[in-house]
This record gives sequence, structure tokens and C-alpha cells, in this order.
Amino acid sequence: MSDARTPAQIEADIVRRREQLAVTLDEIGIRMHPKTIIGDAKAKVASSVDETAGRAFVAVNRVVSDVKARFTHEDGAPRLERVVPVAVVAVALVGLLVSSSRKKKG
Repeated sequence: MSDARTPAQIEADIVRRREQLAVTLDEIGIRMHPKTIIGDAKAKVASSVDETAGRAFVAVNRVVSDVKARFTHEDGAPRLERVVPVAVVAVALVGLLVSSSRKKKG
């Protein structure tokens, strides 16, 4: 069987394919333009930073919640049997640092 297309149909097909090729070349040109490449890279970096910051926030929030749970009762009242020893140690450390600092200056 032979192709029964008319010269006008063939010419119309050629015009249509040229238009499709022009659109494709325009798209390639846009994708390969330095501003587009830089913009895509910036978007990827921003997305990565947002994702990393989000994971860090979740991790820190989990740690804070765990610490809070260790030092407070379910009703929110402090657990003095745990808070007081930590406070004493913190005060002792600050006292040692201040004392050490004064000895170095003197």
C-alpha cells in the first residue's frame, strides 16, 4: 500500500513538525539558560535548608520535651527531687568558674 497523502497534507505535516521543533528548542533554551540553571540550584538549596532546619527543629523539640518530662510532673509541677540536685550542681559549677576567673586576674 502506498501513502495516499496529498502534497498539501505533507506540507501541513512539515509545518506542524517545524512548529513542534521550534517549541522544543525554545524549551531547551529556557532550561539551559544560566539564569534558569542558577534559579533551579537556588531552589534546591533552599529546599534542602528548609528540610534540614525542619528536621533539626523536630529533634530539638523532642529533646526539650524529654527533658521537660523528666523534670516536671504530668500536671506541670516541678519534680523537686530532680530539679534541686541539678540546680545545686549548676550553682557549684558557676561558683567554680567565677572563682577560677578571679584567681587568673589576681
